[in-house]
Amino acid sequence: MTGPDVLEVARDALTVLLLTAGPILGVGLVVGLAIAFFQTLTQLQEMTLTFVPKIIAVFTVLLMALPYMGRNLSAFMLRISERIISGG
Repeated sequence: MTGPDVLEVARDALTVLLLTAGPILGVGLVVGLAIAFFQTLTQLQEMTLTFVPKIIAVFTVLLMALPYMGRNLSAFMLRISERIISGG
């Protein structure tokens, strides 16, 4: 395997990582910012107020995005397997 091949596999892996984890991280970020904004407006600093809605939102998106994530990872594994089989 040459240098450009390694870079191509690494680029593909990073793309799959971002596309797979992106929706979950994005929802966590948006919900966290919304809660922080709400806490700033109300001056209510409760730890469970930040944790519980964020974890519920992340789990909900995880359940909804699981088929997409599985297809993404499966396609990546097939591409890696084809590279291994072809020897390049």
